[in-house]
Parts: sequence; C-alpha cells; structure tokens
Amino acid sequence: QLQLVESGGGLVQPGGSLRLSCGTSRLTLNYFHIGWFRQVPGKEREGVSCISSSNGNTIYADSVKGRFTISRDTAKNTVYLQMNSLNPEDTAVYYCAAEGPSLGGLCGLKTVAFGSWGQGTQVTVSA
Repeated sequence: QLQLVESGGGLVQPGGSLRLSCGTSRLTLNYFHIGWFRQVPGKEREGVSCISSSNGNTIYADSVKGRFTISRDTAKNTVYLQMNSLNPEDTAVYYCAAEGPSLGGLCGLKTVAFGSWGQGTQVTVSA
C-alpha cells in the first residue's frame, strides 16, 4: 500500500478557492489511478474526481464539474485538486486514494476500488 499525504485544506469563504495536494514518498503516482473523495459526518464517503494512470483521463462528480480540476505533476510526484467557486456544501474532509499499480483503462469514483488512502484534510467553506 502507498502512504499518501494530503495537504492544502483550510477555511475559505464562499466563492473562494483552495488547492489540495496528494503526494507520496514511495513509488510513483504515475502508475496509479488517483482519486479524490470527501466525507461529512453521518454521510458516506463520496467520489469527487479521479485521474487515470495510463492516459490521464479525468472524471468528475456532477456536483463539482466546472469548478474543480484534478491534475498530475509527474516531476513532483503529486496530484492536485484545484477547487474554485467553493460553497458551503463543499465542506468536508477530503481524502486522496490510489488504485493500482500499473492499471490500464479508466479510473472511477467507487471507494471500494481504491486500496490506499491518505489521512484526510479538512475543507471548511464558511463566511
């Protein structure tokens, strides 16, 4: 399993932006599908976005399309989630996760497919 570390969470006003980072000191994330998930107390963890290992294809939940962007920096071995136009409904603990290694095909947003998880980073959107 990978040891993933998220960073970049915090408190932001509605309409603001944050960029989350997901990194690891072991192996290269290029060999893995990487997903971002979020969870609020009392609710199931939901998929936000993912980026595929082989071709860089991306998938977004309907709730974040047009506002969030996932990207991969291979030189820094880091996957980012740029979050714009944040609203209070985006408040959650955000987790990055890895599926793989060496997968082809496309990533998905099902939590059961991902075997390695970070510890999470809190994002709070409030005035």
